[in-house]
Amino acid sequence: MSADISGLFRPFTIGPITLANRFVMPGMQRGFSEGGRPLPQLADYYRRRVEGGVSLVISESCAIAHESATAQPAASRLAPDTFDAWARCVGAVTDAGGHMLLQLWHEGGLRKDEDGLTLSASGYGHPGLQRGRAASPAELGEMIDGFVTSALLAQKAGAAGVEVHGAHGFMLDQFLWAATNQRADGYGGAAIADRVRLPAEIVAAIRAACGPDFLISFRFSQWKEHDYTARVAQTPDELGEMLAILREAGVDMLHASTRRFWTPEWPDHDWGLAGWTRHLSGLPTITVGSVGLDRDVMESFSTEGEARSTIETSLDELSRRLARGEFDLVSVGRSLISDPDWVKKVHDGDYAAIRPFQKRDIASLEWEG
Repeated sequence: MSADISGLFRPFTIGPITLANRFVMPGMQRGFSEGGRPLPQLADYYRRRVEGGVSLVISESCAIAHESATAQPAASRLAPDTFDAWARCVGAVTDAGGHMLLQLWHEGGLRKDEDGLTLSASGYGHPGLQRGRAASPAELGEMIDGFVTSALLAQKAGAAGVEVHGAHGFMLDQFLWAATNQRADGYGGAAIADRVRLPAEIVAAIRAACGPDFLISFRFSQWKEHDYTARVAQTPDELGEMLAILREAGVDMLHASTRRFWTPEWPDHDWGLAGWTRHLSGLPTITVGSVGLDRDVMESFSTEGEARSTIETSLDELSRRLARGEFDLVSVGRSLISDPDWVKKVHDGDYAAIRPFQKRDIASLEWEG
């Protein structure tokens, strides 16, 4: 390879923790929960990735402590009745030498509304899908309390912090996106400052409850699972305004979710979304999107065949962009599902030994042995 990848293995300090390298396992739903409680195999799954070289693990999405957060039977929850199971997961990661954030999530209008509890920004799951109803101001307050309750439980469990999920069309993204936020009460409308108000209030409340040394990451995306061309921020100026508000609220780190990390976000510059995010916010930033694979996460499950490895090309491009200061950390998703030793093998240059991701890996860990 032409690039020097040693930068990807330099330590990185954020707040009170120092990561051994720049690789992160992002939140990915695995379905290893019953009644909202993570099963022991989920703790083992996280531990195994740290043993394989991952320095920071972000849990799968944890529904917050609010009755409207999710109706998925296999989804995880972070509430008093699931605390001990999450403490076991955090303990497995820290005992193996890693650090962990628990990702806090609310489905919003993408939640099935069989019980009449579904809430969203304006009564939409996405444009064209009316579901549930717009949350009242009082319900927004209850939702903020739910995020805080779950964050306090994460802190009690020993997590280094939390990641607030504001991406991919779920509740907080429904507030950020003008197409799903038609509110006129100061929490929506044309102005990004109004649309980011609820996420910022959630972050500020978590910061007030958990103190200055508890990390808060915010994950956001332009694209949605139902619209790959969607944009929360139409321009760099609008993105900068949103990020400044989140930073002022107490965010420590930003996780810029894209389908392909190398795709330019706007014309006339080759920065991806992470590059713009790092430049505009000045905050530590995580990039993500098809690292080491030739298909993005949505294509992996909507097209025939399997993704092919692009490991050397990806590492070249990641190293080049890291050296330019476009981001600080790199999330690796599907490749870490398929090979828990992916980071170690990259470090050792043993690319031929990396087990390629296959669709069947999502449903089972039997191949791990």
